[in-house]
Formats: sequence, C-alpha cells, structure tokens
Amino acid sequence: MSDLGSTGGVAATDDWLDRVLVDSNRDHADAYIADDGFTRRVMNALPAPAVFPAWRRPAVTALWGVAAIVFAFALPGAAVDVAREAFKLFAAKPFTLSEIGALLAVAGLGTWTTALLALRRA
Repeated sequence: MSDLGSTGGVAATDDWLDRVLVDSNRDHADAYIADDGFTRRVMNALPAPAVFPAWRRPAVTALWGVAAIVFAFALPGAAVDVAREAFKLFAAKPFTLSEIGALLAVAGLGTWTTALLALRRA
C-alpha cells in the first residue's frame, strides 16, 4: 500500500496504526476550522528557540569524561573498603534464622512495593 492520496503526502504502510491514522484523517478532513491565519501569527510571534554555543557540547563531554575517569580510579579502593567494613560488621554478629527471614521479607516487600509504584497507571 503506497498511496499518497489523502494522507497529506505521507505514504501509508501496512502498519495498523498508520492505517487507523489515515482513516481518521479521511473521516475528519472536512472538519477543518478556518482561523484566518491565527495559528500562523501565533507561531511567528513565538521567540526563537534557545541555541547553545558550539563549545558547550565538547565541554560537557569532556567534563563527563573526567568524572568517569575519576570515578573509575576511585571505585576499586572504595569497593574494597566497603566490602571489608561490611565483612567486619556481619562477621562480628551471629544472625539467627528469624533475623535472616525478616531481612528477606523486608527486602522482598520493598522490591514489590517499588515495582508496583513504578508500574501503576497514572
């Protein structure tokens, strides 16, 4: 299907959404409301979009690169320190089975709550 008839110059494809949009356009093509150029005047009165200087993108890229390099050098030492302290904390205290179960229940509840909040429909 490659008719350019009433699609406004856009070729219709075999995509179902394209077909629905083209059909909707055909149904409502005669419902155009003349605005005597109002829309054009409003669009021409809008300010020009903000244009960033040419040096901005390379500068931001360089700053992110420096931050990534600093993070990469700092991470191994920090990870070892955190792991060592966590081992000291947890190795010094014996955990009971009920404490481990409670910890797993809280972690599971937090995970499911976060998933439900993230997936809820607005």
